[in-house]
Amino acid sequence: MKQLHAIMLLAVVLLAGCNSPENKALSKRSSSGKTCEVLIAADKGLYTGATQALLYSIFRAPQEGLPQDEPRFDVVNVPVSSLHNTQMFKMHRNVVICDVQGDNPDKFYIHHDQWAEPQTVIDIAASSEASLCEMLRKHAGRIVEEIYKDEYRRMDNAFYKDRNVELMQRVQEKYGFSLTLPKEFSWAKEDGDFVWLRKETKDFGLGVLVQVMPYNDERQFDTTKIWNRLDTMMRREVPGPADGSYMGTERRVALESRVVDFEGAKYCIETRGLWRLFGDFMGGPFVSYCLLSPDGKQIVELTGYVYCPRFKKRDYLMQVDGICRSIKWPKGE
Repeated sequence: MKQLHAIMLLAVVLLAGCNSPENKALSKRSSSGKTCEVLIAADKGLYTGATQALLYSIFRAPQEGLPQDEPRFDVVNVPVSSLHNTQMFKMHRNVVICDVQGDNPDKFYIHHDQWAEPQTVIDIAASSEASLCEMLRKHAGRIVEEIYKDEYRRMDNAFYKDRNVELMQRVQEKYGFSLTLPKEFSWAKEDGDFVWLRKETKDFGLGVLVQVMPYNDERQFDTTKIWNRLDTMMRREVPGPADGSYMGTERRVALESRVVDFEGAKYCIETRGLWRLFGDFMGGPFVSYCLLSPDGKQIVELTGYVYCPRFKKRDYLMQVDGICRSIKWPKGE
């Protein structure tokens, strides 16, 4: 009986391990490519003029909420034949196939993890260049959304492999939900239902601010109220290095808020913009999510910010964005 019990226990442990993000990522070859990079498979005669301009308007549009212009995605172009004949290109994290042939059926497909994992493959079969452009315009929003979903999934997998177990446990014990936090992050401050998590290096700083409150009514999701809560929280909880300095939102540049789909949450408002230190000279981009918990009883506000005066900021913002997006509630809630 002891031997049987040991075998059963081992089976449970192995099953739990197979369900972790770390092991799920091993089920296929890992995708390649840089953060927010898109490989566009389109032949030279097509990847020009108005069609190229349309593709750039979708993928190289300025990323919202950054102090200097940076493209939403970096773009690499190869011919369609090179994609199908080269294994390296098939391993790319984000692939958009623009296949124009006279006998094509004018179809739009989205495949996840087709050749690698995590991976998004947008496959557009068009009978003409005009039909291709029509489908690109029609599905532009969904294309960007699907690529971001896998970027967040990829970020979660990467952070989970090098996770800060102790920090994640503290968050779980305090709030009941989990966040995937890399090893370099530390517990900077706790105050009631507020926690400040951050990573500091000589070149940049990243942070995630967590605030939880009871849900009373839908007025709590009014954008002006969300912005004012952000300012109140930052001023109260995040002091700057100079005496009397404190963090706040930069209202001289418009904040942008919108309703977004957020996995696990019943409702979510995303806000992007810039933060600054009042009484000092520091600032940078932030992204904030105001979530309604699955049970409808709590509002969770997750705010990721970046301080990086010397380098581009898009990919760093993506990192704190990915941490916010990694929130998971216990099953059943």
